[in-house]
Amino acid sequence: MKNPTNLFKGIVILSCLFVSNIFAQKADKIEPPSWSKNQAIYEVNLRQYTKSGSIKEFMSKLPKLKEMGIGIIWLMPIHPIGYDHRKGTYGSYYAVRDYYGLDSMLGTKADFKKLVKQVHKMGMHIIIDWVANHTAWDNVLTKEHPEYYTHDASGKFITPVPDWTDVLDLNYDNKDLWEYMTKALEYWVKEFNIDGYRCDVAGMVPTEFWQYARPRLQKIKPVFMLAEWEDPKLHEKAFDMTYGWDLLHTNIDVAQGKKPAYAIIRLIEKELKSYPANAYRMRFTTNHDENSWNGTSNERFGKAVDAYNVICATLPGMFLVYSGQEAGEPKRLDFFEKDLIAWKSHPNFTLFKNLIHLKKDNKALWNGTAGGDFIPLITDTTSSVISYLRDAGKQAIIVSANLSGTAQEVVLKNEKIQGEFKDFTTSKAVAPADMKFTLQPYEYKILVK
Repeated sequence: MKNPTNLFKGIVILSCLFVSNIFAQKADKIEPPSWSKNQAIYEVNLRQYTKSGSIKEFMSKLPKLKEMGIGIIWLMPIHPIGYDHRKGTYGSYYAVRDYYGLDSMLGTKADFKKLVKQVHKMGMHIIIDWVANHTAWDNVLTKEHPEYYTHDASGKFITPVPDWTDVLDLNYDNKDLWEYMTKALEYWVKEFNIDGYRCDVAGMVPTEFWQYARPRLQKIKPVFMLAEWEDPKLHEKAFDMTYGWDLLHTNIDVAQGKKPAYAIIRLIEKELKSYPANAYRMRFTTNHDENSWNGTSNERFGKAVDAYNVICATLPGMFLVYSGQEAGEPKRLDFFEKDLIAWKSHPNFTLFKNLIHLKKDNKALWNGTAGGDFIPLITDTTSSVISYLRDAGKQAIIVSANLSGTAQEVVLKNEKIQGEFKDFTTSKAVAPADMKFTLQPYEYKILVK
């Protein structure tokens, strides 16, 4: 933020400088929008969502997302996709040809405005994917502003990494690019009233750029910003939420027997010390990249997948559901081709619905500083069972999950466990003295106060 004292060059009044700097620091502080405090997020892969892949057809699915309790809808990139060096038939959403355009395969800008209005009318919010680090080879900028790109010694455009052959690297040493990109970000907020952005490979763009752009967006409306990155520094004046890849990888290691269950507890304790108190971490068992390139959640977690979804929904952070997960989609969706999700009734829908509504209603599970304390509950089965308390005083949640293939006896004792709880599944009352139970293989228990 520009320091107000710069408006008074030549006037050196120390007291004014002091006051001005205080106001500048307050103005620079970024807090997540209040509406995000108890929300879950849903990633929409429009291409694979419906037969047409259009915005209009997707709108018919909104009531089910509302029923599930989703608060934030994240659309994968909606911009026109490049043709030059395209991968596959349809290409990657992340090869953007025009930051101000809408992919005609999705519909019209009028369709998109209707979608945003309908999402808001239903009490939800919507963010779109933003690819600031690179563009398609035939992006309008390659002709109009080639100086915005990184070039090799011979002056040729280069890709960000060797495997990303369908995109070209942008050069943020050029501050004119900062202004262009910020105006493009402002455009979608001003003209379409979207609620923020999920920013692709955010850490490959200078953090200073995001810190430059975020206050500009804030002047339009309170926005929600998600970074596809894990650096705690991105939470400084730029992003509200970062990816929880460390948890995903730790969960996978536990599921595959490479680490004990308490490794999950240790990671969360480490994160709570490393990240700002108001930082949201995104928790997930899959997303578009993980599903397409590394395997489905069923492949990676097997019979324990429900337990890991429960963990992701109840640990500090925001729970992500990816397109088709609620329908138990069993396949890896093709990234560059049409590969329609097989929509059907599945127990995942009820599981996610129950977990998300529990989060909305119980402050212990709220995001950031609005949520309850995280208190590990030590048991004698910590190599196989994960147990913890989320404590918000009058409201609290206890989660215990058996991540092994054998039955486990669990005894939970902690002075913080006070008052009567109810079993989330059976509604049976459970007193602190009765926190003794057997968990069958991959079984979990949620107790609610």
